Amino acid sequence: MKFGKMFTLAWCTAIALGLASTAFAADAKVTISDLTWTGAKAIGHVIQAVIEGPLGSEAEIVKGLSDGSVVAAGMDKGDGSADVYTDLWMPNRQGIWDKYIDGAKTVGHNAPYSGTQKMYVPSYMADKVKTVDDLKKPEIAAMFDKDGNGKGEYWAGDAGWKSTRMWQVKFKSYGLDDLWEPEILPDATFKAQLKAAINKEDPILFYYWTPEWVHAAYEISPIAEPAWTEGCEQYNLDKEDWLETSKFECASKDAQIYVAYSKSLEKRNPPVAKFLSQIVLDPDVVNQWILQIGRDKMDPRDVAEEWVKDNMDTVNKWIQ
Repeated sequence: MKFGKMFTLAWCTAIALGLASTAFAADAKVTISDLTWTGAKAIGHVIQAVIEGPLGSEAEIVKGLSDGSVVAAGMDKGDGSADVYTDLWMPNRQGIWDKYIDGAKTVGHNAPYSGTQKMYVPSYMADKVKTVDDLKKPEIAAMFDKDGNGKGEYWAGDAGWKSTRMWQVKFKSYGLDDLWEPEILPDATFKAQLKAAINKEDPILFYYWTPEWVHAAYEISPIAEPAWTEGCEQYNLDKEDWLETSKFECASKDAQIYVAYSKSLEKRNPPVAKFLSQIVLDPDVVNQWILQIGRDKMDPRDVAEEWVKDNMDTVNKWIQ
């Protein structure tokens, strides 16, 4: 799908709205992170579609640019090696926030959308596993022991995610280490395991978040945790001894999820910097993108370009 034909009418509308001069003021190519989860990929392609379409500039999703710390360091440098962090989950990436947003002040951000982070079982297991206290029962853990080593497995996430460390801290803090062990696998590998387990109605315990398409595809139920209270979470997931020195013995607050960008764009490509500061993402819309890309296997570029074409009223609010 090519922008030249698809955006002719939309671009004429933009000119009528007085946006042409903004578009032609664009300068540097914008480099966008390639984070591994589907929501981040969807957001990245929509950002690229807006930059290359109505903003008339150039953007690249850099294949393999998936390490958040590397993306943040690139945004701090301001050299164009990394300009956009598409899905910055807070407080999971507190270290990035403290160092570059509050500290160096080299990274900007938009207004966030909210996301949840919970541990789940398929709903056919919900009568047996309702709370963290249920996970403390040896007979429950034994149901999830896939390799026969005496410990139940739970999917904690991908190796590169801070949330993967967070769940390991939680299981230690809840006193579950003797009965449970984490599986650390790529998201795509886990999704295949989840599908297979649900098809056979096997036990499976796993971390997941919203927005994501698994909530629409399957009936899954969250595990209740103690309510959040002041001081129930004290952790630094970037420290070398993060597991030993951290605690997290309560439910996570809803995450605040940002698009972060290098403030160098304010000089290198001002229209894009303005757009990235003003983009407002609706979780329901993000979930729809994820459904199309993750479940229905549509090309993310096609999903993004089609959505931008059909939602220019929203896009114009982002770029004006």
